[in-house]
Amino acid sequence: MTGMVTTKGFVVRQGDSFTINLQIHDEKRRPIDLSGATLIMQVRDDSGNLMFQCLGTEVDVVNGKMALILTPDMTNIAVGDYVTDIQLNTNDGSVNTIFPSDVGTVGVFRITEQVTIYNPHEDENTETFENASDEEEGDNNGLQS
Repeated sequence: MTGMVTTKGFVVRQGDSFTINLQIHDEKRRPIDLSGATLIMQVRDDSGNLMFQCLGTEVDVVNGKMALILTPDMTNIAVGDYVTDIQLNTNDGSVNTIFPSDVGTVGVFRITEQVTIYNPHEDENTETFENASDEEEGDNNGLQS
C-alpha cells in the first residue's frame, strides 16, 4: 500500500498496490449519499493512450465513502508521468470530475522505479541465510548454535 497523494496528483512505486480512500461531501462539508454512483479513475500517457482505469469500490456509500484500489498489474507500467482524473457519475445522471478540482488542470500520476521484483519461482533458487551458514565451516564469530 505504498503511494502518496499530492495536491497535483499521485505518486506510486511501479508494480505496487495502493488504495486511494475518498470521502465526497457537499459545499457545507456534509457527506453525499453515493448509493448508485460510479467512481472511475483513468490514467493515460501523453498521447492519450489508456494505461489503466480503476472503478471505485464501495466503502460506506451512504456517508460518501468510496475507494480506488490500485493493483500491482495496474501500476506495473513504465516509470514516468501520466495524466489522470477521477469522475463521479451519480444516479441522477450527472458527471462530475472530482479530481483535480481545478478545471484548468489535469492530475499527474507518477510511477517511480521499483527495485525488488517478487517472483515466487525465484525462491526455489534462493539460498537462505540459514542454509548458507549450515554449509560454512569455521568460526561462528562467538555465536553458539
